[in-house]
Amino acid sequence: MTAFVHQQRAARVVFGSGAIERLAEEADRTGAHRVVLITSSRYHDRARSLLGNRVVATITDPPMHVPRADAESVREQARAAGADAAVAVGGGSAIGLAKALALQTHVPVLAVPTTYAGSEMTRVWGITENGVKRTGRDPVVAPRSVVYDPDLVATLPPKLAVPSAFNAVAHAVEALYAPDRTPVTDLLAAEAVRLIAEALPGLSTGSGADTALRGAWLAGVCLDSTTMGLHHKLCHVLGGTLGLPHAETHTVVLPHALAYNAAAIPDAVRILRTALPGGRAPAATMSALAYSTGAPTALSQLGMTASDVDIVVRHVLAAPYANPVPVTEYGVRALLERALRGEPPA
Repeated sequence: MTAFVHQQRAARVVFGSGAIERLAEEADRTGAHRVVLITSSRYHDRARSLLGNRVVATITDPPMHVPRADAESVREQARAAGADAAVAVGGGSAIGLAKALALQTHVPVLAVPTTYAGSEMTRVWGITENGVKRTGRDPVVAPRSVVYDPDLVATLPPKLAVPSAFNAVAHAVEALYAPDRTPVTDLLAAEAVRLIAEALPGLSTGSGADTALRGAWLAGVCLDSTTMGLHHKLCHVLGGTLGLPHAETHTVVLPHALAYNAAAIPDAVRILRTALPGGRAPAATMSALAYSTGAPTALSQLGMTASDVDIVVRHVLAAPYANPVPVTEYGVRALLERALRGEPPA
């Protein structure tokens, strides 16, 4: 790395046990007086109670991948209610829908993440239409304030917590070989991987939330500051086109994408060997962590079939992301077939 340009967005982060109790305070700081609350049913009552009469519209349990119809529906509800802000209390789906609203109306967003998704720290938005997930970057969608409460994610069942943590790791991993990586993003990514890898065994038994959430925060900063590659392109297509679950898809694909790129990313491999336990090849370590924590390891477990491979390959090649290794039909097909069957990464 001989030259770089580092740009980092200013963001307010409130982190700590019980931090959600500051939700109303943060809403006021954000200038949120008439709020669209976007949340999961699990957190609806508590969030509504904390926000009180600021809430003028509520969206509960938004679907994955932000379908355009849902984005347009929430926009119309917000306009009808005269909303001046969006508050998202939930995972990537809730935060993604709040971002879609901000993209269309420029209202500020306040985020309380309840998973390790990382979207809360970024200017990245995504909307799915006609089986295609389109993403972009716009400062207007970035949450003005992010409240991290480890007590909320500590209640996630392991089958949700573990894949969500792998999702966060993927942001940090791809930041390490992004074309716009910098010394700062390298440091953040390495620490994010170390923290989440340390926490993963505990997440499978119901502990480690505080450590994993700190790692997810750092990984989200990496996601905001760098360009993602083949791994994220594959996951966007698998999710947007086939409807596969987001975090679980990241979990399965990450070791294979790492193996695909390994020969061309010696710096990233060196950093990952140090950050991950065991000192082995990073792809093998990530695969072993998935197995040992009971996470899904095959796309077939998530609903993909062999007949879907051609569809995914076509969409990936039609608009590939920047990647250190050329994205070829043969390479992508081989990667997908191994991931489909749950074979070791190669």
